[in-house]
Amino acid sequence: MSLPTRLAALLLLASAALAVRAADDFSSAERALFMTNHLAAMKPPTTLRYGFRKSGSLESGYAEPVSVNLKPAADGSCCAVSADFLEGEHRVNLPEIEAATGNPVILYFLERDVREMKRLTKGQSTYFQKRIRMAIYQGAKEMSATVLYGGKPVAARQFIVAPYVDDPLKARFENLSGKTYEFTLSDAVPGGVYSIRTRVDGPNPAQPLLVEELLIDGAHRNP
Repeated sequence: MSLPTRLAALLLLASAALAVRAADDFSSAERALFMTNHLAAMKPPTTLRYGFRKSGSLESGYAEPVSVNLKPAADGSCCAVSADFLEGEHRVNLPEIEAATGNPVILYFLERDVREMKRLTKGQSTYFQKRIRMAIYQGAKEMSATVLYGGKPVAARQFIVAPYVDDPLKARFENLSGKTYEFTLSDAVPGGVYSIRTRVDGPNPAQPLLVEELLIDGAHRNP
């Protein structure tokens, strides 16, 4: 499946895949992640900047930038979105979204994550998409948090899911089955998404097998 096609499948998490359920049958995590207008306060043209870091004992780590570029949509509203997601051999080519309201960095992060899960396990992208979607619908743990942004503490909400802990097929990728996803949202940061983090513990929790984190750097108003 091509990258644009897989991203389209992920976009269904926020649209058609949700629309088949009753209006009151959405989890708090779904509403926060996929049904909130994170970009409501943004004034295009603006670039949201994030740092991405991969670490852990499984593979070599790296740290690279992510930029989400916001510009006026065809009707003048916010926002048409393009992205520069990582660099060089790690770069993920992503199609432009013509009319975004929710911050697509969430979907971009998940697109890359699904791609990596496929690479590491030889499994199917659609399977990992489904497990993540169902975990966000059925099993997200929600909590309040305080995070630092601009040197100041700000209020945030965190949603944590473990899509593969109860997966009947987890024996096929046992070393990754404990993977957790942590989404941290805050109205105090531009674009509403403070960080997204995944973690896989190894035999020694102090030495994780894999950690990947996207963390906001800030926003830059373009001329």
